[in-house]
Amino acid sequence: MYLPRHFTEDRTEVLAELVRRNPLATLVSLGSDGLVATHLPLLWDADPAPYGTLRGHFARPNPHARLAPSPVDTLAIFGGPDAYVSPSWYPSKHEHGKVVPTWNYAVVHAYGPLRLIDDVDWLRALVTRLTDHEEAAFDRPWRVTDAPADYVDALLKGIVGVEIEVRRLEGKWKLGQNRPDADQDGTIAGREARGDAASLALAAAKRAATPLRSHSRPRCAPDAPVASAAESS
Repeated sequence: MYLPRHFTEDRTEVLAELVRRNPLATLVSLGSDGLVATHLPLLWDADPAPYGTLRGHFARPNPHARLAPSPVDTLAIFGGPDAYVSPSWYPSKHEHGKVVPTWNYAVVHAYGPLRLIDDVDWLRALVTRLTDHEEAAFDRPWRVTDAPADYVDALLKGIVGVEIEVRRLEGKWKLGQNRPDADQDGTIAGREARGDAASLALAAAKRAATPLRSHSRPRCAPDAPVASAAESS
């Protein structure tokens, strides 16, 4: 992933929190017939350090579940909040007009070897954990044991487990940290004024991100091209 210094988020606890809040991953592996991609929820466990382990499951007919039994290099992509940025939020628009729209987002990339697991007890424990994690927000949580045992047993035969020990972890918080201080503050104010869920989440993420203020930001020439690389992904 293209990762400029000012957009880098490398605090493991911050990356883990994004994954926990946004567990639906895009899982990409290179198989013998080319790239294979699957969208699935993944649970993050902190062990082993430093980056932990991701676990989930595939439908048995999924091409991902038919990869070679040996570990396969895999990338899991987790997307956090994202939204459009209007240049009208920048005070610098009124000073010189050299501003353009962009897109803000937070993402995590987790890399590691994918291992397939075909063990009914492992799968039962996994789907129970996944269910309990998501059902915790409900007043009357549904449990796997609420369904008939023979029905659950039949469904477990239709899935294959996946486990990824994370070897490399990258976080990109593209939240306008390259902009002048006033423009950063204007973007936060603009998002909070909009009030939708994505805008509020990005405003909160920007406030929580490691600040990059004027004294530490690389200097840009005042006549830099409007469509600068700093505004692009």
